[in-house]
Amino acid sequence: MAKLVVSLTDTKIKAEIAAHKKAPDKIKKLSDGSGLYLFLDKKGGTYWRFDYVRPITKKRATLSIGVYPEITLASARKYRDEYREMLAENKDPSIEKKQEEENAKNALSNTFEHVAREFMKTENLAPSTVSRNAFSYQHLFDALGKRPIHEISARELLTVCQIYEKQGKFEAARRMRSKASQVFKYAIVLGLCDRNVAADIQGILKTGQRKHHSAIVDPDALGQLLLKIDQYDNRGSIITCYVLRILPHVFVRPGELRTAKWSDIDLENAVWSYTPAKTENSTGTQLIVPLSKQVLDLFKELHVITGNSEYCFANHWGKTRILSDSTINKSLKSLGFKNGETTGHGFRATARTLLDEVLKFPIERIEQQLGHRVRDMHGRAYNRTKYLDERVIMMQAWSDYLDSLKEKALKQ
Repeated sequence: MAKLVVSLTDTKIKAEIAAHKKAPDKIKKLSDGSGLYLFLDKKGGTYWRFDYVRPITKKRATLSIGVYPEITLASARKYRDEYREMLAENKDPSIEKKQEEENAKNALSNTFEHVAREFMKTENLAPSTVSRNAFSYQHLFDALGKRPIHEISARELLTVCQIYEKQGKFEAARRMRSKASQVFKYAIVLGLCDRNVAADIQGILKTGQRKHHSAIVDPDALGQLLLKIDQYDNRGSIITCYVLRILPHVFVRPGELRTAKWSDIDLENAVWSYTPAKTENSTGTQLIVPLSKQVLDLFKELHVITGNSEYCFANHWGKTRILSDSTINKSLKSLGFKNGETTGHGFRATARTLLDEVLKFPIERIEQQLGHRVRDMHGRAYNRTKYLDERVIMMQAWSDYLDSLKEKALKQ
């Protein structure tokens, strides 16, 4: 006749533990039946264990469950019942437990954030682009970062993106979807997920109405702005002073000027040649910026300060060592211009308008200098050196015109 096992109770367990502490010279097992027991060791440890026979080898095995009282009697019984169900299905609880732990470990290393950060290491981007992308990644990390990437659904990703869309941040939402798509593609290559769920929501997010960068096109107002920029010395860093003075003359994208490298500046021939970030991954076409006498003098002065650095506008603080993305607009605002009156990017529109309407230069040369693709009468795009002599004349005329506006403002 099989030995009858009386089930444990918390009261009985506590009494047995108290008695064992008085004479802990021997180990003790408190059985609850069906393989579950509480193991009391000689050092006062109390551990739940489960004895069973392996389904294939038929050898006896023991599985640790946890420590009492952290694992209560009721919880220990649930584990036992779960293990017995596995045995009934011819599964080994030890093997199943190890597989579960391995899956949990893999899930931690295969979270969206972990995979995304590994992908970010493979990107070769300009510092300004890295800084801009950081916001998109952080928004995604806050919502989905800890989730295993293979468990994230298209519905989840769409919900996160639409939160920003509802706030009117259409570009941010679309950029988040785009960056997520790149991460999922990377994960698919590594075998961490089967599909790119970001592709499933492509075209669903709204496109916000494009806002034009504010620009000053009134000559008198532009003269006042240039005069205030010259008076900026006592307000900001000397590096910021130079970027503000040069930008109106060259009218490139502010990010391209902030990240300008001395290796691209030819002071002897008064030329700045670089590949804009917008065309780097597509056409790879270089933009040549002829430097007027005024701009050349400013760059020569700046070279005395930052000539030993990689970047022309090298900063002495911050991780990237270059001026931040918001420096130019914040500086213009500090000069007394309200939000929306003018922006660093607006100098491009200013130059395009006044070079055409006031100085009467051909719109094709202006567009070409702006870095836009311009085609000839046969539909062929002009190469980067086409009409360079004309553009040299145009850029010098533009700087002379800006100086005349500033002189006029000084007399008023």
